[in-house]
Amino acid sequence: MIAGSTAAVASAKPYTWEDGRLAVEHTLQNRGLAAHAEQGPFPNTYRVRYDIAAEPLVSILIPFRDKPELLRTCVESILKKTDYPHFEIIGIDNGSTQGETRKLVEALATRDQRVRFVRHDAPFNFSAINNFGAKQARGEHLLLLNNDTEVLTAEWLRAMLEHSQREEIGVVGAKLLYADDTIQHAGVVIDRQVVAMHPFQYSPDQHPGYAALPHLLHNVSAVTFACAMTRRAVFEQLGGLDEEHLPVCYNDVDYCLRAREAGYRIVYTPYAKLRHFESKSRGIDDHLARQTRFRDELAYMQQRHADILRDGDPYYNPNLSLGVQGGYRTDPIYADRLPL
Repeated sequence: MIAGSTAAVASAKPYTWEDGRLAVEHTLQNRGLAAHAEQGPFPNTYRVRYDIAAEPLVSILIPFRDKPELLRTCVESILKKTDYPHFEIIGIDNGSTQGETRKLVEALATRDQRVRFVRHDAPFNFSAINNFGAKQARGEHLLLLNNDTEVLTAEWLRAMLEHSQREEIGVVGAKLLYADDTIQHAGVVIDRQVVAMHPFQYSPDQHPGYAALPHLLHNVSAVTFACAMTRRAVFEQLGGLDEEHLPVCYNDVDYCLRAREAGYRIVYTPYAKLRHFESKSRGIDDHLARQTRFRDELAYMQQRHADILRDGDPYYNPNLSLGVQGGYRTDPIYADRLPL
């Protein structure tokens, strides 16, 4: 042993969170990125925050058909809680008939000049509705948002925009919670059989989860378009959502996978947090015609993205199982193979 080495070890300063944060910031500076690091929600975790350049306009597209109580909650939560002011809300009315809806639309448009409404009177086609809305938008960034959502965090729009502005990012997704504060969406894992699964679904929002992933920024294969942001340039490059083959389901996953084909990455951020009253607008697909359409869309996805589905999700550990509860559980076969 070298003389004095014991004393040196004994007096060494413990490595702290702050040391780690400074190391991350040093890496950011070396890469010339306009960003800084903050401590994350759990030990040894960090959040990288990018400066928003030029404060661009974000166009928030909200399709709806009546259900004025949902629309009111959604729009008012945006207006009351959002701390990024440079946005416009475009409500896309897909055949509303109720007088209460008409009164609400007029009141919301009068209340704030950033709110306006357009009509798209055609059979329900989620892809076509959003493609139509995008043509009415003025923003550099498009945020596709379900009407059955409610904003929970004031920074939600900034948290998505700071990554949407990055040239290498194609889509940014948010954390969505059910009414009981369990997770509905924290990114999408792709799977060969069912195409897409939601990890951590039904887990309590405050539960750390596998490697704290529900609470950390990370790359994913896809995100849900119940709340997602994409640059207009990317949207136009990809030709928008696929309204021909995917009018209702999987259009968001398809868009993300096509964005990845084009060389972009998909990001999930937990710092954009919303409540999602899932399926309250359209209901559950239990009608025979809807089930048939779902099977057709599933078959199309399995054919269109056969190569990537065959290879598996590059962001998911193959040693973990995938099941109805969304995965991130140890595969017992893998555990049996571990050396004693």
